[in-house]
Amino acid sequence: DQSRSPNSHLLIRGTHNRKVNYLDDKETSGHPETKYLHQSIREIKACGTLDVQVKRNPNHEARLAKLTVRLASFEIQVPSHHPKANPRQPVKLQVILAEEENPHPGVNSISWLLLTSLDISSFESAITCVRWYSYRWLIERYHFVLKSGCGLEKLQLETGRRIEMALATYSIVAWRLLWLTYQARLHGEESCESFLEEHEWQSLCATIHKKSPPPEKPPSFREAVRMIASLGGFLGRKGDPSASLRVNGEPGVKTIWLGLRRLHDISQTWKLSHQISPP
Repeated sequence: DQSRSPNSHLLIRGTHNRKVNYLDDKETSGHPETKYLHQSIREIKACGTLDVQVKRNPNHEARLAKLTVRLASFEIQVPSHHPKANPRQPVKLQVILAEEENPHPGVNSISWLLLTSLDISSFESAITCVRWYSYRWLIERYHFVLKSGCGLEKLQLETGRRIEMALATYSIVAWRLLWLTYQARLHGEESCESFLEEHEWQSLCATIHKKSPPPEKPPSFREAVRMIASLGGFLGRKGDPSASLRVNGEPGVKTIWLGLRRLHDISQTWKLSHQISPP
């Protein structure tokens, strides 16, 4: 269905080499020229370059990639083999190609072909779309936490209003979980007191190290997150892929989520047994 609400737009990755009409009158003398998408966008003059930080993974180290950006308007034709091709009409979209032309030796070059319904007319607006697309992995992790971690799809609520209320609550939980996961990697040496209260980190240390009293100094952010994840099954071995995030040696969202649930019960028991009054 080609209809969509006025306040919604598309920003997707293009894979198929669709047949297109180029809509720039300056180069076609007012007559759309039929070509194929991959060839056509690469014939457009680059409008600038963009530096993108590529994160480390098991296959390569972190690096800075320089992407060449091209931008054009195309009319995407209906595929001839589409089962309902006759009543369909071509769709006008903005096409952005962000491509690494001189990649580092031994690494796969980045090539993002993006299609969007947004009104993109400048290099700056094209950069915005490229940066939005670069967040896709984090967005996928956010929805993974909502569905698998929080079990949102298993709630079986009866009304839309109840679903909205549950989603509002669990969205905060999912955001906090993702924040903990990445904050521990980026700012791991900071104190864990920015997210754990005193009775929480004390009970955590006592449980993990199996001794009391707990240390006087709170652990670092990274140490605390790893201890929380160990409550959820994280073993901390160097070669282990972290709970579906595949960053060697660091916990992922699943084990941190399970550990947080256990820590809540442990810390409440610790608080009651030590008679710590709330501030």
